[in-house]
Amino acid sequence: MVKNKRKFVTLMVILVLMFITACANVKNDNNAFVEKEDNQQEHQDNVSNEEKEDEKLDGQENEAEEEASIEEENPSVDLKALKVNELGKIMILMYHDIGEPEDVWVRTPENFRKDLQTLYDKGYRTISMKDYIEGNINTPPGTTPVVITFDDGTRGQFNILDEDGEFRIDPNCAVGILEEFNKKHPDFGLNATFYVFYPTPFRQEQWVADKYQYLVEKGMEIANHCYNHENLRMDFNTKESRDAQFIQEALGKNVKATQEILPGYEVDSLALPYGASPKDEELYNYVIKGSFEGTQYHNKAILLVGSNPARPSYHVDTNMARIPRIRASEMETENTGLYDWLEYFDKHPEERYISDGDPNTISFPKELEEYLDKDRIGDKLIQAYE
Repeated sequence: MVKNKRKFVTLMVILVLMFITACANVKNDNNAFVEKEDNQQEHQDNVSNEEKEDEKLDGQENEAEEEASIEEENPSVDLKALKVNELGKIMILMYHDIGEPEDVWVRTPENFRKDLQTLYDKGYRTISMKDYIEGNINTPPGTTPVVITFDDGTRGQFNILDEDGEFRIDPNCAVGILEEFNKKHPDFGLNATFYVFYPTPFRQEQWVADKYQYLVEKGMEIANHCYNHENLRMDFNTKESRDAQFIQEALGKNVKATQEILPGYEVDSLALPYGASPKDEELYNYVIKGSFEGTQYHNKAILLVGSNPARPSYHVDTNMARIPRIRASEMETENTGLYDWLEYFDKHPEERYISDGDPNTISFPKELEEYLDKDRIGDKLIQAYE
């Protein structure tokens, strides 16, 4: 009995020892597993941190590359060295017909080509009338914007050589010459505004819609010259003054006709026929905006026949309801034609608009700051330098 009891005790001791050993092994295995997991997590954390650091470095490199790219595209401009003056004067040129022979209101194709080359050589680059209105002047640094306008919508401005029903532009009409010059000098721009009247603008009825579509696709503009070239001041025969109804019909009917050809097209400027406007200021408000048979119109710029350069739309002296133009002619200009003003600016370059090359900034000598109308500049940045 005693012997069996000893065997039982011995067995129990052995079992307890085995249990303790097994627990120790499990604990060691668990510790090893946890340590392994910790090592793996630490490794993953290190890799993740390295990846984040690499991504951060890559991001910094990309930002640096982008900044370098931007600097290459828009190198810093020495405003003082270029004598930048974005409060200076801008010529808005007034052409009528292009054809033969040369006359007071006619420019020959040869002379029109000469005008364009002269402007280009003297550092002028074209902008659209819409861009002038909005103050969105985007020409290269050191250059001067110029606006080209045509009155009356003559065939010499846009002529189609109607051969076998093909749309072939006459190389000697204004549009043909402008395109030809733009191919040689792309930086000159392909901008022009045509102030047309009805019933047949450009004088080829079968091509009116095609011509309009072509101009718009090329970035050129169509604008208001009254429906039938009406004098907005008075009747030539009776000398009676025009009333509000007459003015609104003449202007609204033009816009209506244009939008029938180009649905939704915005006509936003007017060249006054004969340079005539109502004497009554109350009536002049109808020249600016009004309506006819449900068609609304708003002339954001009204052009005169005047013989002076304009100021930018954000200049304090600019009256957008009365913008002067310069006659692009060499006959009977009374010293106020295109070449007279080119000579003037050669002698007085400080009065000329000189671009900083960035349409989002307005740069000028600090002493001219009082001439900036800050209510008209929107979100553009001001750079006044000394």
